[in-house]
Amino acid sequence: MTPECAPFATSGGLGEVAGSLPAALNRSRKTRMDCRVILPLYGKISDEYRKKMKFLGEGRVPVAWRNQYIGLFELKKDGTVYYFIDNEYYFKRDGLYGYYDDCERFAYFSRAVFTAMEIADFHPNIIHANDWQSALVPIYQNSLVRKAFTRTVFTIHNIEYQGHYGKDVLESCLGLPEDQEYIVDFRGDVNLMKGAIESCNVLSTVSPTYAQELKDPVFSFGLDEIIRRNEHKLTGILNGIDVRTYDPARDPLIAANYSEKDPSGKADCKRALQEELGLPVRDVPMITLISRLVPAKGMDLIMHTLDGVLRNNDVQFVMLGTGNGEYENYFRSLQYNYPDKVCSMIEFDTAKSHRVYAAGDILLMPSRCEPCGLSQMIGCRYGDIPVVRETGGLKDSIKDCTLGDGNGFTFADYGAESFYHAVMNAVSRCGDKDKWGPLVRHDLSMDFSWRKAAGQYIQMYEAMMER
Repeated sequence: MTPECAPFATSGGLGEVAGSLPAALNRSRKTRMDCRVILPLYGKISDEYRKKMKFLGEGRVPVAWRNQYIGLFELKKDGTVYYFIDNEYYFKRDGLYGYYDDCERFAYFSRAVFTAMEIADFHPNIIHANDWQSALVPIYQNSLVRKAFTRTVFTIHNIEYQGHYGKDVLESCLGLPEDQEYIVDFRGDVNLMKGAIESCNVLSTVSPTYAQELKDPVFSFGLDEIIRRNEHKLTGILNGIDVRTYDPARDPLIAANYSEKDPSGKADCKRALQEELGLPVRDVPMITLISRLVPAKGMDLIMHTLDGVLRNNDVQFVMLGTGNGEYENYFRSLQYNYPDKVCSMIEFDTAKSHRVYAAGDILLMPSRCEPCGLSQMIGCRYGDIPVVRETGGLKDSIKDCTLGDGNGFTFADYGAESFYHAVMNAVSRCGDKDKWGPLVRHDLSMDFSWRKAAGQYIQMYEAMMER
């Protein structure tokens, strides 16, 4: 159960996971599994997919004092069944989240999942809910629905967003029995993620290091006490990426294909991007940034260091992303000050992101906090060597190569000086072709597919069924 799923409707990492992990589970030869996905039928889902959907039926869903319509559609894609919950009042909108009635919308979604099971006549042993938008599923299962022989997993993709509301939503949206309202009570308000952590059978997150960090007040956004109380059911499994979508050997979105065996096409990709962006066509280290421009991504470190890197080194810098206005303006000014070295694309475009990865040499990810991160894995896949802070999934996936084997450059302290030294370490090594070439080929050969993660999820599910 997910509030977003690629390629239908997505806003970030959760959508990528929901679009890849279920298919990997269904392909696994380790066990017989029927993993299906359910999500809202958002207005932005294209006609391309709507035309392939089959209408399964309709029903009614209780949402506190309301009784709302549900229509259920089914689509089969690449060996996986997807269910879409139709209610235009809640989901026929331009975006996915950020509306005044999000609590009501996703309370509806959570109750509708149980109704959808009856319409589809599909009764899973395990419901796997993700992030605050589906946090009410384990809560409803324990306190209201009590569907027989059904267990729940709740995965935290980003604990910063918790579904935090005033107590008025108890009566207006949630519809919990009065003796069960305590489960979502947190410091005098309603916290849906807190309730899910308490209610689920298994609690998971998207990397082993992040699972440990969540017990620390620095990373937990107030929920560390709740996490520690439930750590007996907590596990961290590192995400993978869709290696078919991100494959420089076959990617139709880049100027030239290349691989570990023949990486020469990467130079062609750099030249093509330089021409596209109006940068001088030169063989110099290209530093890249593909990111949401928000504090958690370490934008303040970049603002304190990048000017010095550009001023003192023969490099180029290309960024792609949107976010806080302060950061957007910084990157615009950076291009203005260094027109022959910098191109700032204040937008997000999937095709362009592929071209930047393929052209880039050094990928910046100095995150303050990073539950898993996918960009560092994609960067390795395209030979865009990551510079990362040792936090969350970045620490689990990128090992420093300075003193030996490794696949990137890392730093531990969240400070401008530490980040600057890591970037300069990468720039220096990039200038040594005898050392840089083997590093690129090593990263191109790395396996960040969902195969390993799918096996760990299967073990988790099987252990749940044995309890």
